[in-house]
Formats: sequence, structure tokens, C-alpha cells
Amino acid sequence: MPKTIILFFLFCFSNVFAQSKGNIAGNIKSSENENLVGASISFDANKQPYYTITDSIGNFLQNIPLGKVEIAVDQLGYLKKTINFNFTKDTIISIVLEKDISLLKEVIIANDKKSGITTLSGGKLSFNLKELSGVPTVLGTTDIIKLLQLTPGVQNSGDANGYLYVRGGDPGHNAILYNGTPIYGMSHLLGIFPFYNTDHIKEVEFDKSSSNAKYGGRLSSTTLLLPNKNIPSEFGIQGNVGILASQLSLAIPVTKNSGFYISGRKTYIDEIVSPLLSSGSKNDDVQDMKYGFSDGNITFVSQISKNNLFSIDAFISGDELKIKDENLALRTNLKWSNFTVSPTLITTFSPKVSMSNSVYFTQYSNNLEMEQATIQFGVSSYVKDFGFTNSVRYSVKNIPFESGLQYVYHDLQPQKVNVENLTSNNNTSQNSIINANEAAVFTTAKPKIFENLMAELGLRINYYTSGSKDSYLHFQPRVILNYYPNDKYSFYASYNKQYQYLSLITTSSVGIPTDFWIASSDGIKPQSSDEFSVGSNQTISRNFSSSLGGFYRSMKDLLEYPYGITQFNETTTLKNDLLVGKGKAYGLEMMLKKSNGKFTGWLSYTLSWSDRNFDELNNGNTYFAKYDRRHNLSLVGMYDLNSKWNFGVTQIFSSGNRFTMPTSWYFINNNPVKEYSGYNNAQMPNYIRTDLSVNYFFVKTNKKESALNFSIYNTFNIDNPIYVVLDVQVNKDKNSVVVKQEEKVLYRILPSISWRFKF
Repeated sequence: MPKTIILFFLFCFSNVFAQSKGNIAGNIKSSENENLVGASISFDANKQPYYTITDSIGNFLQNIPLGKVEIAVDQLGYLKKTINFNFTKDTIISIVLEKDISLLKEVIIANDKKSGITTLSGGKLSFNLKELSGVPTVLGTTDIIKLLQLTPGVQNSGDANGYLYVRGGDPGHNAILYNGTPIYGMSHLLGIFPFYNTDHIKEVEFDKSSSNAKYGGRLSSTTLLLPNKNIPSEFGIQGNVGILASQLSLAIPVTKNSGFYISGRKTYIDEIVSPLLSSGSKNDDVQDMKYGFSDGNITFVSQISKNNLFSIDAFISGDELKIKDENLALRTNLKWSNFTVSPTLITTFSPKVSMSNSVYFTQYSNNLEMEQATIQFGVSSYVKDFGFTNSVRYSVKNIPFESGLQYVYHDLQPQKVNVENLTSNNNTSQNSIINANEAAVFTTAKPKIFENLMAELGLRINYYTSGSKDSYLHFQPRVILNYYPNDKYSFYASYNKQYQYLSLITTSSVGIPTDFWIASSDGIKPQSSDEFSVGSNQTISRNFSSSLGGFYRSMKDLLEYPYGITQFNETTTLKNDLLVGKGKAYGLEMMLKKSNGKFTGWLSYTLSWSDRNFDELNNGNTYFAKYDRRHNLSLVGMYDLNSKWNFGVTQIFSSGNRFTMPTSWYFINNNPVKEYSGYNNAQMPNYIRTDLSVNYFFVKTNKKESALNFSIYNTFNIDNPIYVVLDVQVNKDKNSVVVKQEEKVLYRILPSISWRFKF
């Protein structure tokens, strides 16, 4: 590890720049005052070419020789702008791009579309949710999780599941950060509803490798949800009214330098969900079921001084599922909720130096109560974080840096179990609470090694402690090399080392939130991974671009909990029940995008393998992971027929996920016994689904919109089972057995209609 540190600082502090150079810093905006992410900026300084792109808030910083310079800014859907001036000292500029409008005699051909997905350095992706509203979804509202599942490296999780599976990782290996605050409860019931109100989210950044040293604590991906931080200049309202849920968002200016964004959603589906859940079975599995959720977002933004921007972001959500079956004398009540709040202060000291400080609190909890006959059973869990993050952006010898420190106090209750027998005094309970402290320092540098070779070098140092015996100090290097031979091609290679101290333990095969989080303690080691990836991006033409890449990831100290919702008796503990193993994943990813014109969309394909090895499972032999889906193919198309009509189509194909099935049956004392050939030895049928959507616009301008959305989920009514039940039939003599598979289907064809408005 010392060699890694020496190499890191050797790169960061080597003076690879000439003496007579200066910094050009700036911001790229649209004519609607929106920051443009991933805009291409080329510099011609003394006949030497330089190249960079804007970051997630439209900013850029480039070191170039002094003298005459030409700057060219290009972004799909906007007119290219060129600026010439005499560059004599460090300079700050602001550039506004106009939308691409072509005039031909009396015919006006207008293209006001921006790229819905932008490829950033190192293969990261940025999503403009406004431009992706035409992608078909279940309820006519944009679903961030479903959008991510349509991109390379992300597995289609199928129906009844709102989790992410990225590059062979488990669902708990992914971080979802709302303005930098971690969200631990990541889905509504069965993945039917989008988890976030996308009207409140301005941009989404998705990093499949968590390559930024600023973020840690997960083996797999990082998804940044960035709310709008522009101060509203006037009152605005937008929303969506559908047959199952509605949402509303308000922009409220308070003063010239401050304002609010407030959003909320609510369901009214108690009489609708029950038929959906029982549609896949001929039996009356659910006699009386009620489900509902609501959530809200609030963002306050204030420019308290010329150099200080203050904001507060908060998010709250609550779900409740009730099931009553008198035939089984069963009553069930399941609640789960999220709450986050985070004040942030961004201070700009100079064009080269800015600092961000934020504190946050986040909490996720769930509670399951069941009553059957004379037995009452309850299990609950929660995870709370109190955190602080400091980040400073600066320049050393003309090399951009971002450094900072983080601290978080974890308070977890993995499982609190209570069992009561109403007819006796035989009542038992079990509770465990874990407290842990985690501190980290990080730094990222972006030196230019050669004219066409840039690097992103990061180092994250984590210290974690829980109790008196469990403490860990880990060094996590991150390296990305970006090579730009010209403005049409780019290549990257990366390596990331990750450690994860909080782990999600999944307890159900469908998206019912009885899962719980556990921290590294009592001898449970942190999970770790090493990932290598390479790739390239190509600009084929003004309208078309593509990407191609590959990855390999090895993982250690993975956790598995094979007991369903809970395993409880007087002697069991979580440490004894958890299984520890290792795994690896590797694959190829490709994407072809069309980002301009009347027809836009993309084609995504992933060929991947993912396996696991646990000593206690499969006789210690390596087996396929549950979401080892060999092929994942997604086709997304959006077509603007005219100013009134917009059409969308999504075609998905993926291999079925793995599960364990008996391969033979035999009898012992006239009782049938199952025999297994291996763990996850069977595979579900291939998953195939076609979604369609149509938008009809009554009004569509920059400030006003009124549109009807017609969507059909699973248009061709293809059965995609979520699990398989074995129906065992034994003859009267008990000398033969017939086993039949019964496939349980949740969703079939689901049409929906909604009204979207903005004014």
C-alpha cells in the first residue's frame, strides 16, 4: 500500500505544465438558465489543442498556455458557440448556448431536445429526467430505478422488485444519495411505483463503479439525485394526476435571492392493488388487502451573500400494507418509512477555491406485526445516520483537486423480535442494537499527464470502529485514465478498491421490505471488492454515439442470510446465522444512442457472469448468483411526430434469474424426500416485455405544459413469473410422486392514463 500512496502523490504533484500558463474557469448554461452537464469544450491555444467537459453543475476548469485562444463549446441540441480573445491571466467566463433552430424560407424546423443521457468521463452517465419523460413506465411518471435498469451493466430485476443489481453485485451494494445524503429504504411496494418524485429531481448521475473517492461505503454503484438549486424567479406549479397516484410540485420565490421547491405524492389504490396481486394465481391468496404510501420533498435555496449559497433538503416517505385473511385467522400489518434532512453551505473564496459543508440525518425503519390464532409475532428494524461532510475544491500547480473529510455515526437495530402466546405466558423476545463510528478523508486530483491523456486519481482512507474489538483502517485507491485522441473518440481504464461496513440482508424473493441492515461488528468483517474496467466512447455523427466496455470484479466477505424473514430461537444470533463467502462478476457492455432529431433513444446490451462461493452452500462449490442473467437487452425509442403527439416504446429481453429446485424425489418411511443437485441449479424463463406510451400535448411551451399520457405495461400480455411453486402430488399407495411447477405471475398487461401539467 505505501507504493500506491507514493505513486498517487507522484502523479498529483508532478509539474507537467509549462511555466506560462493560466486557468480558465467558467459555467455553461442554456438560454433557459439551466446548467448544461457534459458539454464539450475545446481550446486552441497557440495552436495546441485542449479538451474538457462540464461537470454535474455545468462548471469547467482548464489550464492552458497564455496568448491568443479560441474556445468552442458544443452540446447536442444547441448551437455551437466559438469565442476568441487574448488570454493574459486567470479568467472566469460564463457562456450561454442557444437552442438549435434552423430556418428555411417560411418553414421553421425546431429541435428543442437535449440529450436525455450524457456519457461523462470514465463511463459515468448523467440523466436529464425532463428529456426522458417519453420513456414508457407503469403509471406514466418517470421512474429513476427503471431508467437505470435500461442501461449497460444494470440487471433487469423483473417484476415485484425495486432493487438495483449492478455489475454482479447485490442490492445492498448500491448507494443512492439524495443531495449527498444516503437513502437506506429504496423502494415502494413490489417496485410498482417510482420511489422518487422526479419533478423534484433536476439531474441524476450514475457511476457503476463508485469511482469518486468522495463517496464510499458501497461495493458497487453510486447514484446521485440532484435537486434543483436554481433560485425560482417566479411561482410555478407542475404535477401528474393518474389512476393510482398523483403528485404535485411547487416553486415558490420568497425574495430575489431565496425560494422554496415543495413536492408531494399520494396514492388512492386500496381497491386496485388487491386484484393486481392475485392476478397470477387461481386461488384467493389475498382476501382483504390495503396498501398506500405518501412522500414529500422540500428544498430551500438562499444566496445569503455573493459568495455563499445556503440550502436545506428534506425527504420523507411512509408506506403501509395491511393483509387480513379470516380463513387463516391471519392479520398482518407492515410499515416502512424514510426521513432525511440536510443543510448545506457552499462558499466560493476565489475562482480556484470553493468549499462545501453539510450535516445530515437519515433514518429508515420497518415494522412487521402478524397475528394468527393465538400467536402474535413482531419484527422491526431501523438504521439511523448522523453525518458531516466537508469538501474543498482547489488547484495545486494548476491541477484541479477536491479534498475533504467525512464523519458518520451509525445507529442500527437489525432485528427486534417479539413472540407472544396469548393463551400462555410463554413469551420471548430478542433485540440487538449496534452503534458504530466511521470517519474518512479523501482527495481526488485530475492532472493532465500528456496533451491527450488525463487522469482522475483518488484516495479514500476509512477508519471504522464498533465496540471495543471491531476496528478497521482501510486505504481505497481509485484511478481512472482518460485518453482523447481526437474529438470523436475517447478511451478509459479504471481500478477501484471498495469496502462496505453496512450490509443489506435480503429476506424475501419479492419486493416486500422486510429486509434489514447490519453493521460490521461482533466479528462480522466488512465486505470488500476490487474492480477493473476498460471502455471507449465514440461520436459516430451529430446524431449517433456509442460506448463499449468490459469489467471484472472480485468480492470478499459477502453475507448471505438463508432463513427468510427471520430465524428465531433462544440460542441463535445474527452472527451465527449469517453465512460468509466470496464472489466474482465480469462481463461486456455496449450502448448505441441517438440523441438528436425527431426519433431519439438507445440500445443497451450486457453480457455478464456472476457467481458465489460459500462453504456452507452447494457443498462448498461455486454456484451462480441469483441475478446471474447472462443476457440483458434493452431498446428504448421516443418519436416526436409533431408538436402534439409523442410516442415511446421500450423492449426488454433478459435471461431468467436463478433459483434452487429439487432434481429428484424418493421415499423414507413412506414420506417423500427432496434431493438437490446444486444451489441455484435452475433458471426462470426468459424475461420479455414490451411497453408503449403516447403523449398528447394540449399545450407545450417552456413555462406551460398540459398533456395526457397513455401507457401500456407488458403490451403483449406475456407471462413473466416472479417465482415458481412446486405442486407435489402423491398417489394413494405413496409409492410414486408427481411434481408440477406452478409459475406465479404478478403483472400481466397494465394500461394506465395520467394527466401531466405545468404552469
